[in-house]
Amino acid sequence: MFKIIVELFFLVIIQAAITPFIRRLAFVLGAVDNPNARRVNKKPMPTIGGLGIFVTYNIGAFVLLRDQFPTHELFSILLASSVIVLTGMIDDILELKPRQKMIGIFIASLIIYFLAGIRMNVLNVPFIHKEISLGWWSLPITIFWILALTNAVNLIDGLDGLADGVSMISLTTMGIVGYFFLHTHQLYVPIACFMMAACLIGFLPYNFHPAKIFLGDTGALFIGFMIAVLSLKGLKNVTFISLLVPIIILGVPITDTVYAMIRRWLNKKPISQADKHHLHHQLMKMGLTHRQTVLTIYALSLVFSFISLLFLLSPTWGIWPLIVALLLALELFVESIGLLGEKYHPLMHVIQKLINKKSKVDPTVEVWHLGEEKPNQLKPHKNDDK
Repeated sequence: MFKIIVELFFLVIIQAAITPFIRRLAFVLGAVDNPNARRVNKKPMPTIGGLGIFVTYNIGAFVLLRDQFPTHELFSILLASSVIVLTGMIDDILELKPRQKMIGIFIASLIIYFLAGIRMNVLNVPFIHKEISLGWWSLPITIFWILALTNAVNLIDGLDGLADGVSMISLTTMGIVGYFFLHTHQLYVPIACFMMAACLIGFLPYNFHPAKIFLGDTGALFIGFMIAVLSLKGLKNVTFISLLVPIIILGVPITDTVYAMIRRWLNKKPISQADKHHLHHQLMKMGLTHRQTVLTIYALSLVFSFISLLFLLSPTWGIWPLIVALLLALELFVESIGLLGEKYHPLMHVIQKLINKKSKVDPTVEVWHLGEEKPNQLKPHKNDDK
């Protein structure tokens, strides 16, 4: 184990050393992110930073820690992730349409399903302890899982160091969960999670605000894809908890993606149409600086990671109260920062109605809406002077 830890530190150093060369290569290839209405950068920024992460990760997998990985899966994942990186690089240089990027992810998903053999096969229903074979549903569910998580990480890549740091926290948590809680002999899965986290640590000094290089779609797609595949590897026979844990660990990008889809649907806009109402945009509108926004989302990601560990440590009866509390807190937070838009606050409206109902029962309670003039104090009853 000590040897593995030393080699993980070595990966951090390799990543830090290789990134300046990738930065120069980005300028040569024309992979430069120019400022526009949707970007936060004020000057042209080299991208394809994810290419260095891809190279460093594979140095670890094929050289430093080769004896930890099964050959067939290792080469299958390399082939699939190469398709992802190639798709991302083409997008960073030439700008692909969302549908074209989805085709690349779809092809990589098919490689993972058919060649690597990594897929969801069986669903274990909670409480009744019954196994349900997914049958032909295994293919669409597996592909949906990879498409969803890959795009979730890609969508959150909107500020310097944001996707890098959030993914690093998520991968570290996944590695801890895999090593201490899954009780599997396939230790290469948590080791691969720690390897990806080590690469992201080495890249972060160049990517944190003010960034010297961006991940680009090359990096965001590759990181999201690897998170999806590594989490899927632990979900071959899916239990309720094993399915829930990676979703909670990736709570920040998944929440941002889900509410972006709901927001666009409510506003009758195409699901794939970009906007400036993502989580980081809303926090910056509240007055947070670039760094404060990123650090706040890091903190949220740590909270989700801690909650995922609580799920693993809780008895079965304690899972449902945790789910309800998490969903209510998440909805209140989302509505308070306007992630669904300024007009949509369903839960807050319900709470407001309950408070108004209470005020009618108890006349000593004053309630007024924010922005309105405070009403006059309640007049005393005639009998009060006696």
